[in-house]
Amino acid sequence: MQTLTKSELITRLKGNLVFRFYKVYIIDSIIITKNQGFKQLIKQKGWKIFLIIFLYYLIRDTLLYIVIPFFIARGIIN
Repeated sequence: MQTLTKSELITRLKGNLVFRFYKVYIIDSIIITKNQGFKQLIKQKGWKIFLIIFLYYLIRDTLLYIVIPFFIARGIIN
């Protein structure tokens, strides 16, 4: 297996869609909230922040409470 240097890893991550999403929405939202407050975050991001939170919990809960128990019941996961 090939070992990556720090700069190569950062270059790969910059092209990654999840990393860009994290950088643009999550880190930016944290910075806005810390510097200007929650009301300013809602003014700047609007309904998108609520959509992101809703989708996160929808995906997480679907995996935890529907998909994993289904696989366990079917005997796919021991």
